[in-house]
Amino acid sequence: MSNAKSLDQAYAHLHEAEAKLARLQSIDPYLIDLSLRENPVGARVGQTLADKLAILPRVRGFGFPRILLGTLDYSYPDELEVDDDLMMHLRDHQYDMSGCFAFTAVGLVAADGEFMPDVSMCKLRDYRVPNTLHEVYLSDFGMQGQYDFATLMRSLPLSVQWLHDHVRGDQGGPPEILINIVDGCDAFAENPQRTLEALQRIAELPVAGVSMEDDRGTYLPFQVGSYFAAARAVLPPPLKLLAHIHSGGGFENASVLEALACGADGAWGGLPKRAAIIGHASLGELIANLVRVKNPHMQRYELNQLLPLATCLQQLDEEESVPEDLPILGSNAYRLTLSFFRQRADRFMDLVPEAIGGHYGYRICPVVSDTRVIAGRLAEVTEKPADSFAEPVLEQMIRLMRRDLRAGKRIVYDEPQELLQLYTRASAV
Repeated sequence: MSNAKSLDQAYAHLHEAEAKLARLQSIDPYLIDLSLRENPVGARVGQTLADKLAILPRVRGFGFPRILLGTLDYSYPDELEVDDDLMMHLRDHQYDMSGCFAFTAVGLVAADGEFMPDVSMCKLRDYRVPNTLHEVYLSDFGMQGQYDFATLMRSLPLSVQWLHDHVRGDQGGPPEILINIVDGCDAFAENPQRTLEALQRIAELPVAGVSMEDDRGTYLPFQVGSYFAAARAVLPPPLKLLAHIHSGGGFENASVLEALACGADGAWGGLPKRAAIIGHASLGELIANLVRVKNPHMQRYELNQLLPLATCLQQLDEEESVPEDLPILGSNAYRLTLSFFRQRADRFMDLVPEAIGGHYGYRICPVVSDTRVIAGRLAEVTEKPADSFAEPVLEQMIRLMRRDLRAGKRIVYDEPQELLQLYTRASAV
């Protein structure tokens, strides 16, 4: 291969990345906040009605115009959940539920040809929630015990029509219906022809669009991207295409960004990281990453509240602190161990903590921490200015930490008492 052709191919790969970045920088994402449902599902404690009534105005105030109030297609529907209590409370107190959603399950055509709405659909009507994520399954495993593909395709148009006939949307208009394919990635991996057929049929219905999940977080980002690109090909705008990606393999944020780069319009999820399994590509992380790429549409949110609000909500659901080493939202995400790692506002792709309502802190790691980090941590512990600590003493602290390790001493110098003792030892030299 000639050098010229090799260079052309190399630049083609770089241009592809630039095109994806340009999309992420310009997209005005359609987001639905699920802090009232997604986060408590996987939490140790959950939320009471009082909790939910306190959270709702906070996520509204943060800037979310679309909020999911809860799930109505849960097991044992005769045993109500707090989600039911919230929706009944909002209805009975004439709360403006514009932009509010609830999950519902698809109704089915019975053997005699009669359509039977799911109980969740009736609750949506009775609670006067104006919009819904209407859930279906398309994989063999997902459909098993519920319906087969033919039954689903016969039932879905009637289910959508029932919602139009019985549910009043925002300001009295038609409801906004998003068909949520719970096992969307599974369906594409298992039977792409059937999945594309289903999407083509959905595109002909009076719905706002489609949502697809990787509900276990097991598909690689390039796979997720291909599934959303394929879906986009048969779901032309103005139909929306949304993503929801759980943690599983550890690449959930990469997957949702890849979905957006490949044609998705937005995502849904809670603001904090906590979710149904061990976490998900949260809206807090997504918004932060779009701030990272300088997306101007993120300025509509109260970004100075992103980090503290996400942290507060997760602590409420868990009754314990957010994991320290959680990227973006964890307390160690912006505790510097080495000055070299400091992110800067004037450097491409960096995200300074102040951009999302945080600030830099310092964490002592005896192997790498430099004098600026040690001075910063001393300032935190003593409440004295960082520049009040003499450079020769800080350098001696580094030397002593190295000597201690070589002598087999394992000391957590980040702890205030140990740090002050180290400072005293260094000052005496």
